[in-house]
Amino acid sequence: MGLFILIFIGTLAFFMLLYMLFRLFQSPEKRRVKEQLRRVAAQRSGNETVDIVRKQEMSSIPLFNRLLQESRSSVISRLDRLVLQANAKYPTGVYILMVFVLFMLGFFIGAVSSRAIFLRFVLGLLMGSLPLYYLHIQKQRRLRRFQEQLPDALDMIARALKAGHALTGGFQMVAQEFGEPIKKEFSKVVDEINFGVSYDDALRNLSERIDSTDLRFFGMSVIIQRQTGGNLAEILENISSLIRERMRLLGRIRVLSAEGKMSAIVLVVLPFAIVFVMAIINPNYLPTLLNDPIGNILMAVSLGMMVAGILVMKKMIAIKV
Repeated sequence: MGLFILIFIGTLAFFMLLYMLFRLFQSPEKRRVKEQLRRVAAQRSGNETVDIVRKQEMSSIPLFNRLLQESRSSVISRLDRLVLQANAKYPTGVYILMVFVLFMLGFFIGAVSSRAIFLRFVLGLLMGSLPLYYLHIQKQRRLRRFQEQLPDALDMIARALKAGHALTGGFQMVAQEFGEPIKKEFSKVVDEINFGVSYDDALRNLSERIDSTDLRFFGMSVIIQRQTGGNLAEILENISSLIRERMRLLGRIRVLSAEGKMSAIVLVVLPFAIVFVMAIINPNYLPTLLNDPIGNILMAVSLGMMVAGILVMKKMIAIKV
């Protein structure tokens, strides 16, 4: 009975995912016209409540979007922030459904290949984590590009302040002269300030969208300077110089720790590569390990020790500056 419930839920999530992707791939102009017609009809009937607060849509399915908005658990909030920081193409609800559908797919693939419930969950978790891993990679790539652009952007803002422009004018210059992703982020800051958001809140929102320590230094410096006074142009030039020195030091650390990272990658990949080769050379060797209860216990212990080893190696080669 439980298996049929899982199949039903997985099938429902799969079709919801297809429907959301179909809605997202529709013409933006067509969606805009439909939204305007809906608003006009609501205004004529007098049932629409005016709300000027901007809300981030988490799903194109109204019921699912309302469910996610009302639940707002810590897991969903962290995933929503990850989607925001990765500047993902699809809303949060799509990735939630992707995680669930891939987990169910991995679980059923494991059920076909092995009777061990532990292996089914492990395979399901591995496949379900693929969308989260993709978002994490996108976030790191975007953050790396942003940090490379940030020192030059701070120098431009400092020069704009020395030339007599307001701070908002410096932000506008960065949005016009630089490429992505810093162009888009500073454009959002300028738009928020123009719509009445305070400098402090706009800079805090920028720090929420970009998880960068250097950017938080910049935001806090501007907030403190606006409260206490001082030469903001000189402060920004000092922060820019500090960021460049940190990037230079991080480059040296990255070179020195490259050997340790390569050793860690080899040690992690080697057991799985050996299992793959043995499955090809001697297919009758592994089924005993997969189907025997003692073999399942040994595999669980081995995976646990591998995870502990990965964490230790990561701690050894990760040097914070």
